[in-house]
Amino acid sequence: MKGVIFNTTEDAVERPFGADGWEDTLARAEVDGSGTSLGNYDDAELTSIVGAVPDEAGGTIPDRLQWVGINCVSILLEASPHFFDGITLEDFLPALNRMIHPEVRKLYPGATPPDFNISPIDDQTISMRHVSERKLCFFAEGPTIEVASPVGQTLLIDQPSCAHDGDPHCELRIHFTA
Repeated sequence: MKGVIFNTTEDAVERPFGADGWEDTLARAEVDGSGTSLGNYDDAELTSIVGAVPDEAGGTIPDRLQWVGINCVSILLEASPHFFDGITLEDFLPALNRMIHPEVRKLYPGATPPDFNISPIDDQTISMRHVSERKLCFFAEGPTIEVASPVGQTLLIDQPSCAHDGDPHCELRIHFTA
């Protein structure tokens, strides 16, 4: 995994918990945290870090992954405010594959961001297949929730199939409630 995910995780933890909170997280995770955005890191390091995030972020690893994903959006918003201006979830999700992840692959050779296959189910529900060997579907829920919020969209997400349960991919069913 590219270090940029670790860097946004660091920012997501430092904002509410400060630099000491990040250092405490790294100590509990038993990793050094001296990563760079261009570096390659073992996926297990992220799992260790997320598991060591302060309890206020959630009790389970899936809760904490979602929390990090939610908090990463504000960091991305600061870096690219024009991209998020008035964007709806229906715009954002396809843009991941069409715009964001191709740029990630250009900027970070060897990066393997996930692919998202998005298809409507009905007027209120879309399916988002999360294809990645990393099994970070709960992380993907975070930006999905956060992007929907500022434009007044509320949603529920369920996972009828999940890589954590042995499937080769995750499917997130996103139900719009307002």
